[in-house]
Amino acid sequence: MNPAKRLAIFDRLKLAIPEPTTELEYSSPFELLIAVVLSAQATDKGVNKATRLLFAAANTPEAILELGLPSLKGYIKTIGLFNTKAENIIKLCQQLLDHHHGQVPNTREDLEALAGVGRKTANVMLNTAFGQPTIAVDTHIFRVANRTGLALGTNVLQVELKLDKSTPKHHKKDAHHLLILHGRYTCIARKPRCLSCVIGDLCEFKGKLL
Repeated sequence: MNPAKRLAIFDRLKLAIPEPTTELEYSSPFELLIAVVLSAQATDKGVNKATRLLFAAANTPEAILELGLPSLKGYIKTIGLFNTKAENIIKLCQQLLDHHHGQVPNTREDLEALAGVGRKTANVMLNTAFGQPTIAVDTHIFRVANRTGLALGTNVLQVELKLDKSTPKHHKKDAHHLLILHGRYTCIARKPRCLSCVIGDLCEFKGKLL
């Protein structure tokens, strides 16, 4: 894809979604971190439903540790893989207290050292909590990038690196959320809504309905 078409795609997405942001509910970097850890293989809607109750009871590392593992599991039991996620959350809370004075770190190395935090979660935190121009490739972004031709790749790391290199600089901070929201509501997995797509004429998807 040539740079002019790539720029036009991001320009149109930004016009259609002027204030792109996460749909996870949070009021601090710590709350966002917990929500993102919980969101793996889960919907934002399901995570928000659980965290509204959890954060009302405990929304700091100290409070969650005081809550304890059994009670934490009770709050998040509606979320997939909740047993493993609860164990990781308890561990990362202790790590935050032991190594970061209870604060969420703002470097990739420190974030990825936390229990349950991989590259994608670290990228989300760096972008959404700390305003860094990172792109966390989830299933939506992977699909949109490959369908449109923005960044072709057979795995999420390939797509991330290509997007990181080719996304217009002034769109880089918002690219993550622009692509997620476009994939969530327009370029959906089955029967993409090509007829109402703002970038339909720029897209390289062979099966588009135009």
